This record gives sequence, structure tokens and C-alpha cells, in this order.
Amino acid sequence: MEKVALITGITGQDGAYLAEFLLNKGYLVHGIKRRSSSFNTQRIDHLYRDPHERNVNFYLHYGDLTDSTNLIRIIQEVQPDEIYNLAAQSHVQVSFETPEYTANSDGLGTLRLLEAIRILGLEKKTKFYQASTSELYGQVQEIPQTETTPFYPRSPYAAAKLYAYWITINYREAYGIFACNGILFNHESPIRGETFVTRKITMAAAKIKYGIQEKLYIGNLDAKRDWGFAGDYVELMWLMLQQDSPDDFVISTGETHSVREFIELAFKEIGINIVWEGEGPGEVGINAETGRILIEVDPRYYRPTEVELLIGDSSKAREKLGWKPKVKFEELVKMMMKSDEEALFKVQGHEVEGSLNGEGIHNLYSRPSWPGGISHNKEIDLKRLQ
Repeated sequence: MEKVALITGITGQDGAYLAEFLLNKGYLVHGIKRRSSSFNTQRIDHLYRDPHERNVNFYLHYGDLTDSTNLIRIIQEVQPDEIYNLAAQSHVQVSFETPEYTANSDGLGTLRLLEAIRILGLEKKTKFYQASTSELYGQVQEIPQTETTPFYPRSPYAAAKLYAYWITINYREAYGIFACNGILFNHESPIRGETFVTRKITMAAAKIKYGIQEKLYIGNLDAKRDWGFAGDYVELMWLMLQQDSPDDFVISTGETHSVREFIELAFKEIGINIVWEGEGPGEVGINAETGRILIEVDPRYYRPTEVELLIGDSSKAREKLGWKPKVKFEELVKMMMKSDEEALFKVQGHEVEGSLNGEGIHNLYSRPSWPGGISHNKEIDLKRLQ
């Protein structure tokens, strides 16, 4: 019989990649999405089929991690073999502005799912994956960070995820639930949310190239992160739940790069060489050929407590699970830059063929039938992208 998976956060970057991965494995996939007055399913539209068709293997349910009765009902109906908890208020800066909601969804939301498994008597049937985060390490205590590195969270988001991490282990030990934490370091893709720094950079570079935007305003240029490709990381989520016993794993590339490096590579992809002048809040990035200032630092984007350096050691996952990342940092930047450049190129009245990354996640901007997709009105599209 085919396995049944339930994914929270199905409409997010990781949810979209994981859903496609599991469908290709022959799973019956159920996803939970929050109710909204507008569609937010662009990342998974190509997977969705009308439930009236035959042999449908992908279903969506309205739900929210803050609603325990709703979660219990869905899990009772679906009877999943595997639950992947990817839903969260996942923006670190926003967590400083919405700390209570972040704690409720990211921390207690995990508890609600684990309690649902226990209440419904599914401890021996349902395996549970918790999307943990490298933000747990915060003010890092050792370099690189491993599964045994002490945690030092530096944001409401990280603190909420720390509770989720430990409650997952607690339910594993207390009730025998097959529950795993995947400590994911930063993972990006062409379908990364537009408010995250990597996507903000690639979109700004594309807009600057086409004259839609004048400058990129950025926060801490010197922050260093271990950036990988989301499509690689969802495979390891699945591998964790295929083991004989549950365990926790770091998922990372083992390389660290600064925001400054990411900017330089992104602009290089569109033929612009960036040179830097000044320091601190007064530092600017300049087009070396024209002398025009393209990047400025805006202190409003600084975090109240900054995480300066993250770099993971995924040796345990490589040795025990046989996993390693396939996409290198330079390839990732190129992939994301190409996607956003092609999207704007199409808005300008040109046709572009091909998918975002060759892995089956299609170019979302070419879906005119969904809100957020490209329409046939160039003027409206250009305003929307500003």
C-alpha cells in the first residue's frame, strides 16, 4: 500500500519541494494550508488536481498550527504514516515584531501536533519530522556547529524553535513516538519567499538591470551563513524517517559565505561588478564601470540581536544516511538570479522557455491564472513588481 504523508506549511518553499519529492516516490500527499482571502498556492499549483478526477494523490486541507482541534481532526481523517511539520512564522526579523504569535505557532504548534499523535493513539504508526533551524545556535559556542553544539538562541523565532526542538525529543522519549529534528541551515531556491535576504537580493538585481528599481537597501553585509539548496535538503527530511530508529541531524553544506559575497555573485550574473566604499552604516556598493551607487546599508534592517556566523557540520548525516548536498553556493546564486531575471524579462514582453531549476518546480511567474502570476498587462505587472 502507498504511504500517506501529511505536510504542514505545504505552500511554502520547503513544502513545495517536499510534496513533489514524495509524490515522485509514490506517496499519497496531504497538505495543510492557512485560509486566506487570496490564493497563496503558486508554488504547488502544478501538483494540484481536481478531487473529482480519478487516482488523485494530492489533497489540501485548511488548518492552522494554533488550532489544536483542527489538527486533531485532520490527522484523524488522514491517518498519516509520516508527518512533516514545516509550518512556522519563519522570518527572524518579523519574530521580533510578532513574538507572541511566533511562540504560539512555532513552539506550541509543534506540541499540538505531537499531542494529536498521542491522543489519537498513533504513536506506533505515525513518524514525525520537525523542521528545526540553525538559528538555535545564535551566538555560536563552537565552529562549526554540530548536533552536540550548545544552543544560544538570539531571536523570538529561535527561542520558539528551541522549545519545539526539545518537546520533539521529549515526546520521543516519553511516548516512543518516532520523532526527528532536522537542524536545517539556511536553504534557498528560486521559490524562496521574497522577504528573505537572498531572494530580496536577486529580485533587486534583476529590477535594477531592467530599470525598475534604483537601489538595493540591505542590513548587515558581514553576516555569514551556510547556504544550501532547498531541493537537496528535503531529501534528507525523508531519509530521516526511513531509518530504524529516530535521531536528530544537522543539514548543511559546511561552507559559509557573507551577505556581501551573495550580492557580489548575484550582480556579477547580470554583468555588474560591485566595488565597496565606506564602512558600517555608511558603506555603499558601487557599479565599478559606471560609478553609480546600487547598494546602500539601511540600519532599519539590523536585528536587535544579530547572528554573525553560522556554518554546519553535517558529517553525521553524510555517514549515517549517505546524504550530501549536490548544489554548490555559486550554482545556487546563479539559479536564483536566472529565475528572477527571466521573470522580469518575460514581463518586458519576451518569452522565456524552461523551468526554474530543471527539477520540476515550474516558473511561477508564467502562471497568469493565479494572483501573483504575470498578466498580459505590462504596465500593471511593472507596478506590481516595484
